[in-house]
Amino acid sequence: MIWSFDIIVLIFLVIAAVIALSVRDLLASSMVLGIYSFLICILWAEMGAVDVAFTEAAVGAGVSTVIMIATVFQTTRKSKD
Repeated sequence: MIWSFDIIVLIFLVIAAVIALSVRDLLASSMVLGIYSFLICILWAEMGAVDVAFTEAAVGAGVSTVIMIATVFQTTRKSKD
């Protein structure tokens, strides 16, 4: 394991999680959660769990993000903020 790489990825994970929780736009939040899943994928691959990383990339960063974004586009806004 490369500890400095792990620390950098973990810092980006925390930043992505905070941004996803604090942003008010649902589309931006869905995209940041996709980035979070991709960072988790990178972390799993670096730890040697390539099968888990592939599953996370396909399901977490791929399908789930597309479904969340499609759902956001199907909703309507009640207010103009």
